[in-house]
Amino acid sequence: MEVISPHTEQPIARVAAADAAGIDRAVAAARAAVDDGPWPRMAPGDRIAAVRRLAEIYTARRDNMARLISAEIGAPISFAQRAQVGLATMMMSAFCDIAENHPWNEERTGFFGSPIRIQKNPVGVVAAIVPWNMPQFLTITKLIPALLAGCAVVLKPAPESPLDALLLADMIGEVGLPDGVVSVVAGDAGVGAHLVGHPGVDKVSFTGSSAAGRAVAAACAANLTRVSLELGGKSAAIVLDDADPQLVAAGIRSASLSNSGQICNALTRIVVPAARQQEFVDALADRMSSIVVGDPADPATELGPLVSRRQQQRVRDYIDLGVREGARLVCGGTGLPDGIERGWYVRPTLFADADNSMRIAREEIFGPVLTVIPYANEDEAVAIADDSDYGLAGSVWTADTDRGIRIAERVRTGTFGVNQGYTMDPFAPFGGVKDSGYGRELGTEGLDNYLDTKSIAVAARR
Repeated sequence: MEVISPHTEQPIARVAAADAAGIDRAVAAARAAVDDGPWPRMAPGDRIAAVRRLAEIYTARRDNMARLISAEIGAPISFAQRAQVGLATMMMSAFCDIAENHPWNEERTGFFGSPIRIQKNPVGVVAAIVPWNMPQFLTITKLIPALLAGCAVVLKPAPESPLDALLLADMIGEVGLPDGVVSVVAGDAGVGAHLVGHPGVDKVSFTGSSAAGRAVAAACAANLTRVSLELGGKSAAIVLDDADPQLVAAGIRSASLSNSGQICNALTRIVVPAARQQEFVDALADRMSSIVVGDPADPATELGPLVSRRQQQRVRDYIDLGVREGARLVCGGTGLPDGIERGWYVRPTLFADADNSMRIAREEIFGPVLTVIPYANEDEAVAIADDSDYGLAGSVWTADTDRGIRIAERVRTGTFGVNQGYTMDPFAPFGGVKDSGYGRELGTEGLDNYLDTKSIAVAARR
């Protein structure tokens, strides 16, 4: 399986691709590790110690990991170091802290006065399906809590980004986990479908598009396999009439255009007061026009290429669609950025005077394209934000924090930020509603995702 550089459009590596028989072997190894091996039967403290050792190894090799991610998906090296790898490192330590304080066993007194023991057990064999856009961060949010819970994991990275997963496998090998506890299987969508539908899997944790999530959910339903889905988004940034245009533009540039806009919780609908629309449009256009686009290996680069030619063409098609729908193209467009002659690049693009019924306002573009939608009053702003098939994230921007919190409480999403794009805090649960999926990652909820709860009732002595 070839890995292609989004910057040069040339192959940079070849990796072995799994087939159905390979998946069967990986699941069988995980099944044996769960059913007969020592990992699920270890004290939680021993598993925590193993994961902390992995975190040490990971930290020592983080620069190599960042370079691999930058090369395979085109993320600017500065973003790869800070977010792709930096967040993953932070999540490892945070999950260990959560596990150390987790109530693995609890004693209660039942309604009838008898003692009841509440026991947390590993759910079993986990299939972790990870997309290409934030490969290590999303891998760690699945793999680490599953390991701490005592599960065995079969990890399938995206075909576009197998290299970072294979490097992680090398690190895991250095830790010396028992056989079968972790397997990494690279492959295409057919391989992923075989893994998701495998009867030996107890839980699937999937991150990807909403369309793919529906197929995963259907396959899991056939086997009554537990599943959590973190899917797409079309998040709204509600800008109130007291907000500062420059502060809003700076915050949205970071929250919406990092990783070339290839982030599920990116703020891509900018909902602004109609009376001040041009102020916010001008501020956003200035910020977007100043973004440094170029070679992802250059530390000065702020925006790299999209991950594939197909993704580049998809985003260009949406830009053409926005023009046809009647939105005003403020900056950007379908041409290559200035000074760029090759690679899967797209100009940072801003539309204004849009309506929430337009496809560019309703469908997930997954690229550096923002759409400004005017509103008449606060209630209409909330209605526009909620008028979406998605419900992953959102934000509100205001000089009055209390007013912002009131808005945040009204909008139906899984996560929300006040005067910031939603920040991934390792102690806070993350996930969506509606077509953005169900289940939560991070926080204690993320660990509980990989645990079954058993109640043991003991008859009172007579």
